[in-house]
Amino acid sequence: MTRFVALLRGINVGGRQKVAMADLRAVLAGLGHTEVRTHLQSGNAVFTAPDRPTDEVATEIERAIHRELDLTVKVMVRTAEELRAVVEGNPLEVGDPARFLVSFLDRAPDPALLDTLDPAAYAPEQVRLGARELYLSLPDGIHRARLPQVLDRLLKAPATARNWNTVTKLLAMAEDRA
Repeated sequence: MTRFVALLRGINVGGRQKVAMADLRAVLAGLGHTEVRTHLQSGNAVFTAPDRPTDEVATEIERAIHRELDLTVKVMVRTAEELRAVVEGNPLEVGDPARFLVSFLDRAPDPALLDTLDPAAYAPEQVRLGARELYLSLPDGIHRARLPQVLDRLLKAPATARNWNTVTKLLAMAEDRA
């Protein structure tokens, strides 16, 4: 059995794509997943399931949400071990954890992605590539940041971001420390 973390994209934002966390837990339990827990209202869930590739687990959850809740939602899934690697592999200084994001992608980013960006044009914002993540330091605040919108256009791939506080809390939950 494996501990997984599911990150739903774009739910409960601005009154759109509303998903109650109790409903999300019920969908996951209905798939046979156990030890289901959610964190916050933004679509973060931790659960135990038989070991399978994360893309298969994500697709299964997306289909179940569509079937049970009549919503089309993109889901990124990581194992607890993969989330541990995300935290340990962080190449940037965190500073304020509420202004530091990890953008979870559904596939590995193109390493040439950042070649088109002039880092000085976005300073003090910073971005670094991970395995299937982007690390973003946004010291002037997330809402005024320019890099996330630019990267969204460049990526052309589904992604969902979480601040460092949420990432580390989900890791603690996945490792049964919280």
